[in-house]
Amino acid sequence: MSDQNSLPKRVVDMMMSKDYFSQWLGIEVILAAPGQSILKMKIRKEMLNGFGIAHGGISFSFADSALAFASNSHGQKSVSIETSISHTKSLLEGDEIIATATELNRSNKIAVYSIAVTNQQNETVALFKGTVYRTSKQWFPEEA
Repeated sequence: MSDQNSLPKRVVDMMMSKDYFSQWLGIEVILAAPGQSILKMKIRKEMLNGFGIAHGGISFSFADSALAFASNSHGQKSVSIETSISHTKSLLEGDEIIATATELNRSNKIAVYSIAVTNQQNETVALFKGTVYRTSKQWFPEEA
């Protein structure tokens, strides 16, 4: 679990307070740590496509939220500039999924993250890679 007063936790809490799409997804933050995030959510009926499986945009958006939280966890505002996903297994209504974001490389302006999405059986359902631009703006400028 994250330290309740840690910088990553405070950043993620601030981001989630206005991230209405992540709220709609039903995302629960399991971990907010420097360069990392772990999220959990459940696939609902309104997330299914015409094949009766989760729309690809759902797992993409879920992984993208994990990228956002991990990349902003250092307190520096970051935005994605390139993302990609490979869907490796279908998701059904009721599936509970976990996104685990890991920082692979971080410089002053660019950072790269890997996000693995797994289901309740710990099977990989998607692999996501994201590159972010690290702006000069801070989440808490008074502390910089």
